[in-house]
Amino acid sequence: MSTVESLLNPSASKLFSFKSLFNPSISSSSIFSPAPRLRRLSSSSSLSIRCSATQQMEAVVDSVSPGQFRVDVLSESLPFIQKFRGKTIVVKYGGAAMKSRSLQASVVNDLVLLSCVGLRPILVHGGGPEINNWLKRLNIEVVFRDGLRVTDAETMKIVSMVLVGDVNKNLVSLINKAGASAAGLCGVDGRLLTARPAPNAAQLGFVGEVARVDPTVLQALLDKGHIPVVSSVAADESGQMYNINADTVAGELAAALGAEKLILLTDVAGILEDRDDPKSLVKQIDIKGVKKMMDEGRIGGGMIPKVSCCVRSLAQGVRTASIIDGRLEHSLLLEIMTDNGAGTMIIG
Repeated sequence: MSTVESLLNPSASKLFSFKSLFNPSISSSSIFSPAPRLRRLSSSSSLSIRCSATQQMEAVVDSVSPGQFRVDVLSESLPFIQKFRGKTIVVKYGGAAMKSRSLQASVVNDLVLLSCVGLRPILVHGGGPEINNWLKRLNIEVVFRDGLRVTDAETMKIVSMVLVGDVNKNLVSLINKAGASAAGLCGVDGRLLTARPAPNAAQLGFVGEVARVDPTVLQALLDKGHIPVVSSVAADESGQMYNINADTVAGELAAALGAEKLILLTDVAGILEDRDDPKSLVKQIDIKGVKKMMDEGRIGGGMIPKVSCCVRSLAQGVRTASIIDGRLEHSLLLEIMTDNGAGTMIIG
């Protein structure tokens, strides 16, 4: 499968910088052209590593006016727009991008721009920090077991209140304010998601997993040009509400919709070849390669469920899945609309 790299190869005299597009006051001479996302180094390694900074080339655009620079950027984005126009993109939003107002605005603006040029984005969110804040304000103990929130009946009420009534509606409002039309919903709306207890529910309480997806309501919203914003709570057949991992929800929705791309925003650069070396970013890897890294113990901790989510979605028909650095401004546009991307792309 060809990568985004093959779609665009700007000359040294041109630059693709969305940050400059959004902020014309930035001097074009201060921008550097990113190293391209590399193809796999070999079939045995099944991965590729980011070029070093010394391989980056400074754009020679001193003589280009701000207006011409914008035109160049938009012109060079055409192949990407053509590739993804009309395609569904599922984005899981969380981590630093939720905590920082500037990063939050960046994500919202990216979603609106993608929608404006014909993509069909869906935003899936959690809200762990906000849930913790409310539990503490209400003097309810916050308990985690094996990295998962213990969710008793009282905690589940707070989770639903915060995710559905607070975080979700705030995101919808921000997207609407930015010029698009967003619609907020959770798993129970339109029977979008049916939950079931997680295998370790006896220890965790009302923590669930996705039993079934009915994307009809999402399809209707997308067909009308809306951006669906989905919170990660759902009910089982009896109506009992469950808290579900947002990565899992995003992956299952992407699979059910036959999405072109699943994107998980994280607080790390992506998958690292060496977990102790932040510069060893794996830019692209296939399912076989990522499973090998997991077997060798090179992928661990919180990255394991994210990678597993991506692998599962790819196995169900999603074209590509990316784990990207949500700490970067406009990371969504960097991942979708540039050669270099913003993290690790996993392919089937």
